[in-house]
Amino acid sequence: MKNAKPKSPAAVPARAAPKRRSAKTRSAYSPDEIREIFRRFAIQRPEPKGELEHVNPFTLVVAVALSAQATDAGVNKATRALFAVADTPEKMLALGEEKVRDYIKTIGLYRNKAKNVIALSQKLIDDFGGEVPRTREELVTLPGVGRKTANVVLSMAFGQSTIAVDTHILRIANRILLAPGKTPDEVEDRLMRIIPDDYLYRAHHWLILHGRYVCKARKPECERCVIADICKSPEKTCDIPAPLVELPPQAIAAAQ
Repeated sequence: MKNAKPKSPAAVPARAAPKRRSAKTRSAYSPDEIREIFRRFAIQRPEPKGELEHVNPFTLVVAVALSAQATDAGVNKATRALFAVADTPEKMLALGEEKVRDYIKTIGLYRNKAKNVIALSQKLIDDFGGEVPRTREELVTLPGVGRKTANVVLSMAFGQSTIAVDTHILRIANRILLAPGKTPDEVEDRLMRIIPDDYLYRAHHWLILHGRYVCKARKPECERCVIADICKSPEKTCDIPAPLVELPPQAIAAAQ
């Protein structure tokens, strides 16, 4: 399956406009250091992508809703067959809750998730003409869809600059003291305020992938980190004075 892409991937899409830098953000980094962090992420992964497989905005909504307390790989394994037969709200309703359960039974909380998939499909048909809405306020009215899911859909399906705070971003923001916060909403607000506009669109992918593959939950792999010399985390396990940030992307990837 191919991932849905914003209509103009070459351009940095416009973002919704929350207040910017008008309040304290409690970051341990200066604006120049923050820009350097994301500059290096951009060199390392010029075109970061979400790892949930989907074919259109509807299947993306379903996949992200199913990913709660589950891995992307586990969700993809279950949804490949499901989306092959039900890639629209109408087809999902026709399939029915029991058959949806059969497709996703390898995913945690699959019974409640199957119920939500059917309910959100019905609501999309009843309230939105079978189309996935393009605003956060409307998306969060769908059963099983919270703010994080809505932000992922707005970014990946509709090209809006959002920060979808999952467990990786919540951990990274606090561990490296980039945008400390007790809740996902606090972290989202602080990241939206401090990340430079020209890096904002891809920032949530960079942070998620960094947390998933380098700054891991159990133990950060600082020796592989492209921002190790800038990082101010008290958990940092090593100092690297010369990170691989001036090499071409393919060389960085090979080194890691």
